Amino acid sequence: MTQIVFDGHAKGAVEKIAVEIGDLVIAGWTGRDVAALNHHIEELKEIGVMPPSTVPLYYRVGAHLVTQAPTVQVLGDDSSGEVEPVLFAAAGRLWVTIGADHTDRKVESYSIPVSKQMCAKPIGTVAWRFEEVEPHWDQLMLRSFIEEGGKRVMYQEGPLANIREPRSLIGGWRDTPRLPEGVAMFLGTMPAIGKIRSSQRFEMELEDPVLRRKITHGYDVQSLPVIA
Repeated sequence: MTQIVFDGHAKGAVEKIAVEIGDLVIAGWTGRDVAALNHHIEELKEIGVMPPSTVPLYYRVGAHLVTQAPTVQVLGDDSSGEVEPVLFAAAGRLWVTIGADHTDRKVESYSIPVSKQMCAKPIGTVAWRFEEVEPHWDQLMLRSFIEEGGKRVMYQEGPLANIREPRSLIGGWRDTPRLPEGVAMFLGTMPAIGKIRSSQRFEMELEDPVLRRKITHGYDVQSLPVIA
């Protein structure tokens, strides 16, 4: 298990929440819009990733990969992040934060399940009570940024209306809309702006335009040399 600690925002107050994550689930191919989903499938095919057998798919990943560290280490230069909303249950409530499904793209070209195990999965240190955002979930905006040519460049952007509804995704995995405590579920991502590419810095944000707040998180990527 991996313990994570959050600042949980609810009803204008903030409380520290600690939870032991024993199960990590990456929901993949979760696009609500068929055209956008096909676009993401096509951009992955360009780097050699085979299309999914069915959608959505639920990848089980080692819970030890969850991290809130400011730096992650990866092998080589073939990995990149994808920003996603992340749900978890703690203190009798369902919470939402942001995370990066950081993935080794070279390994992904021959095995998506193995590639998911290759990299740490950074998540934020702030969470919102899910019930406060569920009524306007589709209006929440998801974004990521990378460092390119010495500049901060937008890498992904889109509303959560582009991703299947969270309770539907939970139900697709568990046959119930309730997420057990100790489970963290990544809900899916947005297509990259331009091609999928690596960066030494990955930043992400989830904006709530209704309650006028944001969750932000970022991390540096340290590439380790590949020794044959």
